[in-house]
Amino acid sequence: MGVANKAWMLSLLSEKPNLALSNQSNGKHYQYHQNTYNDWRWWRSSATQQHRRKVPWSLVCGLMLFGLGLVSLFTGHVASDLEWYSQRLVKRSLFYSRLEGRRREAIDIWKSKYSNLFYGCSERGRNFPPAVRERASNGYLLIAASGGLNQQRTGITDAVVVSRILNATLVVPELDHHSYWKDDSDFVNIFDVDWFISYLAKDVTIVKRVPDKVMRSMEKPPYTMRVPRKSPPEYYLDQVLPILLRRRVVQLTKFDYRLASNLEEELQKLRCRANYHALRFTKPIQEIGERLVTKMRKMEKRYIAIHLRFEPDMLAFSGCYFGGGEKERFELGEIRKRWATLPDLSPDGERERGKCPLTPHEVGLMLRALGFANDTYLYVASGEIYGGEETLRPLRELFPNFYTKEMLAIKELKSFFPFSSRMAAIDYIVCDESDVFVTNNNGNMAKILAGRRRYAGHKRTIRPNAKKLSALFKARDRMDWDTFAKKVKASQRGFMGEPDEVRPGRGDFHEYPSCICEKPFTDDENRKGEDLLSERIHMNLKENVDSKYVGENQGDKSLQRLKKRSMEEPLSLRENKDGENFPD
Repeated sequence: MGVANKAWMLSLLSEKPNLALSNQSNGKHYQYHQNTYNDWRWWRSSATQQHRRKVPWSLVCGLMLFGLGLVSLFTGHVASDLEWYSQRLVKRSLFYSRLEGRRREAIDIWKSKYSNLFYGCSERGRNFPPAVRERASNGYLLIAASGGLNQQRTGITDAVVVSRILNATLVVPELDHHSYWKDDSDFVNIFDVDWFISYLAKDVTIVKRVPDKVMRSMEKPPYTMRVPRKSPPEYYLDQVLPILLRRRVVQLTKFDYRLASNLEEELQKLRCRANYHALRFTKPIQEIGERLVTKMRKMEKRYIAIHLRFEPDMLAFSGCYFGGGEKERFELGEIRKRWATLPDLSPDGERERGKCPLTPHEVGLMLRALGFANDTYLYVASGEIYGGEETLRPLRELFPNFYTKEMLAIKELKSFFPFSSRMAAIDYIVCDESDVFVTNNNGNMAKILAGRRRYAGHKRTIRPNAKKLSALFKARDRMDWDTFAKKVKASQRGFMGEPDEVRPGRGDFHEYPSCICEKPFTDDENRKGEDLLSERIHMNLKENVDSKYVGENQGDKSLQRLKKRSMEEPLSLRENKDGENFPD
């Protein structure tokens, strides 16, 4: 019993003169405390009994039953409805629970069972005001995007939202002509500019250029500035808007990832409308991309698209070593000098942290271990592979049905060859339409496509868990194929593109868009999905994590002959002193 309780008891008992007198006459310390404790029990018991007599429980229960009867009389079968709704809510909460047993459930390597529970929801809210007209806006916003195609795509998307925040008229963004790829393509060469302007007309006023009349009236050229990375809306209102009001035209340079990831709901929806609906490729790009998809589908109903990203520039930027000896160290070291602000990195340390891209061979081993058979069709999206055909040979042996855009349409692509961004757009289309998309780094194309595939129904997207796979590749010679396959499957839990891998609102917006809604549980098809969720929990009690992948194969003798090199998880983008990501 604590000091406070003792003090409270003594204060109560001090009002009993008989007790005080008996203690004074007795003088025995133990007897005093014993009497005090007994009297306190007597007081508490009597007080409880008096309290209970004041509010009979029978009366309370009677009133509750009477009230429930009245409610049922006027509203119908309330009890049954409450039970039904509670069951629905319980099933829904199971989806986001992280029960240990759930990780033992079978995974369909081609499609998530639960993708039908979600859909992209970027419709404009009723209270979202219409766009401000050009003459009534606060000025003109010029945007200079930065990097490769997909890095620039993030900048264009965020530019739409920033224009909305500033009540500014957006001028069609200018693409980067001076990055590593040296692509001279303009916005109009890659995206359907008229569709872009018209689709967003209710959200933001967009023009192709600043009117000559406005330019002639300006005493000074447009004010140029660069905002910090991931700046919140308040920064634009406090720092950019005053200049825009004063100068009428402001240009934001190196505009990529310059807007915070977390915004209020309507602005996030606008982001999704801009990225997933307004940015449509030009007709020539769209047509050839669809033609390649058709060719893949004619050969096989389902196919995997892999973004290898094993080009020299990416390997040099990663700071990793891939076993090529002094020749590799010299060549990649020379390329790395292009980014003077990059820090010196430990290749072994980067590998252990899971920051190195997998080799093509390791990508193939991972896919075979997951259960994809060697007759699976692959579309490989990539530029110049470091090491050429020698590097690709192990992947071709694992998957003989190996195709690239050049193999499928060499003649049609001739006019696109000088333009890396247009070639990347074609790869984007074929990868987006694939049944399974496999990333090999955490670059811009991987992020943008992963986000788009989630928005389009959580199409299967696999990211190598390179941190865990690294140790497996190193120990490959010390285990048989079945053991290796089981460990790969266990390592890839949480990296298969399931809807619940990241809770809404967490992670980078472009990779994990928040404009994804759960279907109402009154939908019959959705109910089936929720029933599957319940079954999934029960199945966990029986299934083993290592042997329940759908489409699992046990490997073959050719796998035993191929040599192994250890690699790791997706390459995390690093910032240099200027705060720029390595593009795409």
